[in-house]
Amino acid sequence: MPSSTDRSTDRTLHLAVDLTDAGAHPAAWRTLGSQARQLFDAERLQDLVSTAQRGTVDLVLFDDAFSLQPGHRGGVQGRLDAALVAARLAPRSAGIGLVPTVTTTHTEPFHVSKALATIDHASHGRAGWQVAVSTGTDDAAHVGRRPAPDLDAAWAEAGEAIDVVSRLWDSWEDDAEIRDTATGRFVDRDKLHYVDHDGVHFAVKGPSITPRPPQGHPVVVVRGDSDAALAVAAEHADVVRVRATTLEQARGLREQVRAAAAAHGRNPDDVIVLVDLYAVIGPDRASAQARLDLLEGLAGVSWDTDSYTHVGTDRDLAATAEEWLLAGATDGFTVRPSSLQTDLVALVDGVVPLLRRAGMYKSEYSGSTLRDSLGLARPANRYAAAIA
Repeated sequence: MPSSTDRSTDRTLHLAVDLTDAGAHPAAWRTLGSQARQLFDAERLQDLVSTAQRGTVDLVLFDDAFSLQPGHRGGVQGRLDAALVAARLAPRSAGIGLVPTVTTTHTEPFHVSKALATIDHASHGRAGWQVAVSTGTDDAAHVGRRPAPDLDAAWAEAGEAIDVVSRLWDSWEDDAEIRDTATGRFVDRDKLHYVDHDGVHFAVKGPSITPRPPQGHPVVVVRGDSDAALAVAAEHADVVRVRATTLEQARGLREQVRAAAAAHGRNPDDVIVLVDLYAVIGPDRASAQARLDLLEGLAGVSWDTDSYTHVGTDRDLAATAEEWLLAGATDGFTVRPSSLQTDLVALVDGVVPLLRRAGMYKSEYSGSTLRDSLGLARPANRYAAAIA
């Protein structure tokens, strides 16, 4: 049975949806209804976010990198800038979290902090940051500043980057803006703080030029795809994405993340663990399988996701979600629709109503920020707290 301190006991599932490309399957863009000619059209992304919002999905993610998508020939190639996409969608959405991928390798924490704070302001507190690293030689050549690091070095740098970015978010106290037209004082300079970070990878003085984000800190998301990434996630992440093919494997990873977070002095319940779930949803299992067979025929290769893959009905998927949540295997799922247009609608109109009926999923957003939706507290400002 789950312990009394385990997040699974509240029977509330969290859902994220990855809106990258035309879907998780590399051949999805070749199918009818994929809107292949609109893949780089912001209106298409706005429609997808509206659909996810209708299902009270906690957050949507937009992937990004310094190079073209990996994988076999025939997949989607090319990307829009994820942070700019999120900024455009911010005033055109409500309730739902907007989480772009921003890579820490070959970038500066000052620019990262400013971009994400801007999205948080534009969305009134619904920004997140999916942290990524780059270890490819092509990526390094594109930027042209230094050689590519190895994986452990890249994640060590990422951990320091997250710390610096959060310090820059704190460099303005919440009430630093005075805006007193009578005296001409716009800010209280005593409430702007130098971060004075001098570390292994970065030396940053601060303060930021952007006021503190509405959430204090936008939600930090880390994919736990390696031991190095999991170590950074346990110390810094609000949401940790993991890959697991079985309930037992997922439960073991969740316990590992929670134990590592506790070792860093964090409350494990402040770390949300989401399992990547690849979805092919149909009116019956045979139809779902037939659609997957079609996609694999177009791609010419078998679809290997390295995580749980659902090929079946909305009812089966809702039952799986309930089983994994109550077993303490996960706090929810990052759903990766095989075909965005088809499987996102099936998730929102089929799976979500079943979860709501079971009392496992919200019918409306709680509060106005992404932290509200996830049940995460707003972080205190470290500089204001130190003065107090």
